[in-house]
Amino acid sequence: MTTTPTPTPTPAPAPGRRLPLVLRNRAFGTVWLGQVLTQAGVRMFQVGVSWWLISEAVSGDGGFAAGLFMAVSTLPSVALAPLVARAIARFAHGSLLRTAAAGAGAASAALAVWAGASELPVAAAYGAALALATCQAFFDPCLTTSVPELVDDADIEAATGFELSTQSLASLGGALLGALVVDAAGVAGLAVGCAAAYGTAALLIAAVRFGTAAKPAAQPAAEADAEVAGGEDSGGEDAQDAPRRTLRRLLGSMPYVRGILLCFTAANLFTTAVFVVMPLYTASVLHADGATVALLEASLGAGTLVGSFTGARVPGRPAVVGTACLGVMAAALAVPGLIAARPAIAGSLLLTGWCVGVIGVRFVALFQRLVPAADKPAFFAVMQAVLGATFPLASLLFGFLGDHLSAQTLCLIQAAGLVPAALALALLPGHSRPAGAPEPDGAPERAGAPERAGAPERAGAPDPVGTHGPAATPEPTPAGGVR
Repeated sequence: MTTTPTPTPTPAPAPGRRLPLVLRNRAFGTVWLGQVLTQAGVRMFQVGVSWWLISEAVSGDGGFAAGLFMAVSTLPSVALAPLVARAIARFAHGSLLRTAAAGAGAASAALAVWAGASELPVAAAYGAALALATCQAFFDPCLTTSVPELVDDADIEAATGFELSTQSLASLGGALLGALVVDAAGVAGLAVGCAAAYGTAALLIAAVRFGTAAKPAAQPAAEADAEVAGGEDSGGEDAQDAPRRTLRRLLGSMPYVRGILLCFTAANLFTTAVFVVMPLYTASVLHADGATVALLEASLGAGTLVGSFTGARVPGRPAVVGTACLGVMAAALAVPGLIAARPAIAGSLLLTGWCVGVIGVRFVALFQRLVPAADKPAFFAVMQAVLGATFPLASLLFGFLGDHLSAQTLCLIQAAGLVPAALALALLPGHSRPAGAPEPDGAPERAGAPERAGAPERAGAPDPVGTHGPAATPEPTPAGGVR
């Protein structure tokens, strides 16, 4: 199957009537559906088991137990980043994706048998979470790296939006089903659903033939945005042919990208804690059941989904958009700390999710343009690790604090923590010397770069700045993309 569309004499569809990418490109659509199922499975498992720990399995220290569970669920993406990068660079992407989905399905099936046969110990839930997270740590950055093998260069932005939207769909599906399934069928029923999702995803991906990423003849628009965004190597022809670099050299050669990752890593310490805080809030403040957990988590997921599809239309440069979204998220996360009402909380989480989706689309697409093709396997793996590095810490910290402070206080701490991250992103230098270039000796072209950076965006062209999961997002994506 040809994965790079070739021109045909058939006239192009009229503007505004073009089919979505997942329908125009069958290979990408099939893999995209597979990712929806895998991330829905892991998110359903996370939401369901977190609620099970807080409401049934653990008494007294439910916050710390749920925090520890979420920490275990995120450790593989951080600890295995170098191994993931090597595996993505060495093995065929289709085979790696299929194996990861099948492995997670087998682990879920084993847990279902155990939970159905006897009372499930808490340690077994932690072990299953570790197995699923390990498979997902390979799956998400591999899929992100595979996007150019499934679509042509003109569709990379659309493909990135759809790929990131799977995280939103996963959160939406997991939020709607996770806690409800646990209340109705226990952990055994939850594990059966996860096994079905992963098994179906493995079969779908097995039916797709992955191609070779095409090398575009010219990318003037991408090169211009790359220079505006930070002056790093935009992945042109020379960069495409360059040998892969170590992770340290890769990030060292792209200071602007490195600064972005550090800003969002700090933000993730507070945004990702929402997955621990919301179940605690439901149990201790609202005194509600799994249906309310589903409502709150679904609000977050729905907002991220909308943001993933509308992010490319938000005007402004990366630092401007990112700073504004982090500020809005800080205000939105403060609402549950001040108002204990379901509609207000659901609305604030909807807005928070939208900001997450916008940030993810804008910045991950920027990374797709800036990073040379030879370095993408390493970069997206390390992006997932860097952005996810604070997730275990956030889960443990806010889980521990949840046993000593009210959930409303935790919401206010989250809001306050985002303010410094937003300021750091706003002050991030937007222009830097290209990787490997000598220091300029007062060259007029570099002196004029800031003026060019302030120019308005090209009319009619979305800014290509757009977790991922690793990540990517991501497996996580920038600013706490929903896992």
